[in-house]
Amino acid sequence: MQTLETLRRQMNSTESLHSVVRTMKVLSMTSIRQCEAAVESLADYNRTVRLGLQIALRHRPREDSPLPTASSGRLGVIVFGSAWGMCGRFNENLAHHTAERLLDETGQKTVLVLGEYVGGALESQGVVPDDQSAVPESVEGITARVQELLVEIEQWRLHRHIDRVLLFYNQSTSGSGYDPTMQRLLPFDDSWLNRLEREPWPTHQVPTFRGDWEALFASLVRQYFFVSLYRAFAESLASEHGSRLAAMQMAEDNVEERLDDLQSRFHRTRQNAITEELLDITSGFEALRTADASSL
Repeated sequence: MQTLETLRRQMNSTESLHSVVRTMKVLSMTSIRQCEAAVESLADYNRTVRLGLQIALRHRPREDSPLPTASSGRLGVIVFGSAWGMCGRFNENLAHHTAERLLDETGQKTVLVLGEYVGGALESQGVVPDDQSAVPESVEGITARVQELLVEIEQWRLHRHIDRVLLFYNQSTSGSGYDPTMQRLLPFDDSWLNRLEREPWPTHQVPTFRGDWEALFASLVRQYFFVSLYRAFAESLASEHGSRLAAMQMAEDNVEERLDDLQSRFHRTRQNAITEELLDITSGFEALRTADASSL
């Protein structure tokens, strides 16, 4: 039978764990809102880039092609995992989705994982990462990480002849849910380019531009890449915190149930100890009274 001191130590440890879980819940809720705000802030930026691409496509030289829209070269895969653990099956679900989508890719692949926790999950699915890098732990670090990743993708293209790039990340849904998703970063989808070029302009006056068309288009493409990668990081972070929030909610329920059980056992043990002490006192009193009566 556990002693009162043992139960008291267990209660203190459980209360400390409960405090940690609640703190992580608050941090996750705050981080989710920051990531969602970052994604929302991209909407106007993304719209501006799309309008710029639309105008550039309308005025492009007919004999030129804006970008290669078909490719048979090497494939580059970027998987956005988590920076920390305790986020449920966030990495496992993403790894399973990635492995399934790569089954049809028989050519050479270069796989870059962002976040140390998704690498092991990918290996268990039969996809061995070629390289690993860190992910930003907050929204403030996304911009710098995107810029580094853009340089890395350019190095892929120049030195490894990679002209196809796929992004795999978890996209947040309602509440704390998320869905694994894939986005093709390169090459551009020719049907998307054609649809974008034919979309009606939102005003009566269609703008034009001066200068070199290729330089303008290249600049817009870089902005498009920036927006795509930034959104992938922000969506992944929001999904990670959402998954962690759900996991911490389950942990909090389990900790509270455990704490209630320990408190009940502590009270029962203390009551039994008090009862035993009272019985000992009563028994001693009766024994003394019997001894005094016998002496008379």
